[in-house]
Amino acid sequence: MNTPICDFVKTYTAGNPVRLHMPGHKGRTIFGPESADITEIEGADVLYRAQGIIRESEENATSLFGTCRTLYSAEGASLCIRAMLYLASLTGQSRRLLAGRNAHRTLMTAAALLDIEIDWMMPGANLLSCVVTPETLEKKLGEREYMAVFLTSPDYLGYRADLRAAADVCRRHKVPLLVDNAHGAYLKFLSPDEHPVALGASACCDSAHKTLSCLTGAAYLHLAKNAPENWKEQAEEAMILFASTSPSWLILQSLDRMNAELAGDYPTRLRDTVRKTTRTKQILEEEGWMLTGDEPMKITLNAAAAGYTGTELAQLLRHKGIECEFADREYLVMMPSAETTEQEWQHLRNVVKAIPRREALQLRKQPLPVPERVMSIREAMLSPSVEIPVEEAIGGILADAAVSCPPAVPVVIAGERITAEGAACMLYHGITKCRTVRYAAFMNRIQTTEKENGKDE
Repeated sequence: MNTPICDFVKTYTAGNPVRLHMPGHKGRTIFGPESADITEIEGADVLYRAQGIIRESEENATSLFGTCRTLYSAEGASLCIRAMLYLASLTGQSRRLLAGRNAHRTLMTAAALLDIEIDWMMPGANLLSCVVTPETLEKKLGEREYMAVFLTSPDYLGYRADLRAAADVCRRHKVPLLVDNAHGAYLKFLSPDEHPVALGASACCDSAHKTLSCLTGAAYLHLAKNAPENWKEQAEEAMILFASTSPSWLILQSLDRMNAELAGDYPTRLRDTVRKTTRTKQILEEEGWMLTGDEPMKITLNAAAAGYTGTELAQLLRHKGIECEFADREYLVMMPSAETTEQEWQHLRNVVKAIPRREALQLRKQPLPVPERVMSIREAMLSPSVEIPVEEAIGGILADAAVSCPPAVPVVIAGERITAEGAACMLYHGITKCRTVRYAAFMNRIQTTEKENGKDE
């Protein structure tokens, strides 16, 4: 498969021109990649107004992912989440979204900017996952009208939603299904194809840098062939609404190069990585480690079951030259990829096997509080606010996008009241401060509500 963006930049730099355009380093080597770091000069095309090499490259990606339209993001999946929410708001139906509570905080900031309300589907006991069943979705969609459903799959622990069943429910209710697939770009290239678009989602975002070999910030916005007709025409406008006008050409080249990799032997390497991940999980389980999640290319250890906190276990691995993706009180998350070498796999297995298992930790988990919405996300986030200790925030209204035990289900979300139970849950997860709506702003909201309800005297 051709790589028009990479080819253009290579030809341009080979000519050694006098660069009287941005960026200011003029291609001189400082860190290393400057010669390939250009801007939207003649012939280089314009992201989100693409008619030339970027459009050609995106069409290559569209073909590889089997979508109606795939667009590049040089600002991560966060930009794509905002764009998806904007597109969903164009349906002309309710400006209310139904979402799993484990959504990325970007969903909250996008809702605030677009003045969209969110009804949450809550998790069970595990705050790092929010598995939404088809039955729950069916019930919720039968209760009121929504502009779209938003699910996160896979989540950070490696749990996946039943997207095929969710898509079937959404189809019956004529509601688009949006999926944050930031951790699952590689799922397209397994056998069988387990990508959200293949399973029936109307749109999804992938982080190309999380599991594929792209630079940090590389991502895709995918529109499925079953997406509403106007989404394809409005997709670039949706991205423009939130995107920088100075995208990184290094990131764009990494996305362009990835097309050639995916059209070559990279899918075979991904499937081999899945096999190695599966085998490593089996070895660790045989050694007495408890694992969680079902994502094919993620290893999540239940550290607490082996007598360690996740952070303690991460430190032990760090001393042996292994840096993990995430750790908290209970879990440790590791993310290999097709670039992980056989030597690194063996080193990981040897190190983890050598760590002695201890008596399981008896953690006194704090339950997630029942949400009490007082203000909209937009009202709360745009109100004057102050950061205070969690102990002093009880009774207040959260003004931040989400107070979470990152990356997890938020304990409290902007516009919700901070209860004693919520404060206890925050402290359990190491959250000691939060931003709350200032008292004057809160009282003004209460008075406005009373007037609207005819209670003002």
